[in-house]
Amino acid sequence: MFQYKGYNFPKNTVTPEYIDSLEDFEIRDSDVFLVTYLKSGTVWTQQIIILIHEEEGCNAAESQGSNAARSESYNATQSEGSNAAESEGSNAAESEGSNAAESDTNMKRMPWLEYNLEGKDYNMRPSPRLFTSHLTYNLMPKMLKEKKAKVIYVARNPKDAMVSLFHFSKILTYMETAKNIGDLMEKYLSGQVARILILFLTVVAGSWFDHVRGWYSHREQLNFLFLTYEEMIKDLRGAVLKMCHFLGKRLQDSAIDRIVEKATFKNMKNNPKANYEFLPEKAILKDNGKFLRKGTVGDWKNTLTVAQSEQFDEVYWQRMKDLPLKFVWDLNEDAS
Repeated sequence: MFQYKGYNFPKNTVTPEYIDSLEDFEIRDSDVFLVTYLKSGTVWTQQIIILIHEEEGCNAAESQGSNAARSESYNATQSEGSNAAESEGSNAAESEGSNAAESDTNMKRMPWLEYNLEGKDYNMRPSPRLFTSHLTYNLMPKMLKEKKAKVIYVARNPKDAMVSLFHFSKILTYMETAKNIGDLMEKYLSGQVARILILFLTVVAGSWFDHVRGWYSHREQLNFLFLTYEEMIKDLRGAVLKMCHFLGKRLQDSAIDRIVEKATFKNMKNNPKANYEFLPEKAILKDNGKFLRKGTVGDWKNTLTVAQSEQFDEVYWQRMKDLPLKFVWDLNEDAS
């Protein structure tokens, strides 16, 4: 772990020079950024955004194919042999492209902005470019507020996010397992998570409070959609529709149905392209648990004591009382 610009970064995955280069990273109007704090539905939302773009591509291909078929039907007999050859070549190319896309993991299709582990030139990626990030607002490219790039920010109630992080620390070899939830909570509330966690693929940039506040307070300067993990749990279809509208994607109901089905926790957990089980054994202690664990709301009640919960509440209200944000802490309760 090393400290740079007031934040902590894991060694061997990022350099100060690369972080500096992000300040002048060239943003396109068509770029899409998913931003979250640790353990706040990142992998889940990443899957949804990718599926939305996949379905849009399928709709466009179907529409183009239908129009082409209608316009060329008048000479189908005369050019039957030629069309058959062209169709075979087209289908082969389309199949090859489709198979290539299907073989890529979500981490490759929507890579982490701050961790270019394969040394790819992101400027060479075709539009629309999809990126994932845990970076704080002030570490993002300065062009972000000058362009029309879209930012989807997903926040999770911090008690559940913290408990999820506690369990997460048990499966990654690059993380030092927290001694107990009380020890983690002390660091979590003070923004010193980095003192006990050595994260792989994750920047530890301050506290949950600073991260959420930093992005939310700049929402009017950006092309910005704010969602909560809890509202996605309560109404996944509604959340997908919000994202489609924000991204300017008009999809048929059947396409929305497919996205919702593929984005359920059960299907996500069994999808090797989306569940991050593809990470090498040197990174994940698979015998200690799954990358995707429960995907629920209110699991903090099974871990925190009443005293710990009350201590957490006190810090939360002190830090967040001036922001008009409400979180669902239990699905049986209203947001507060």
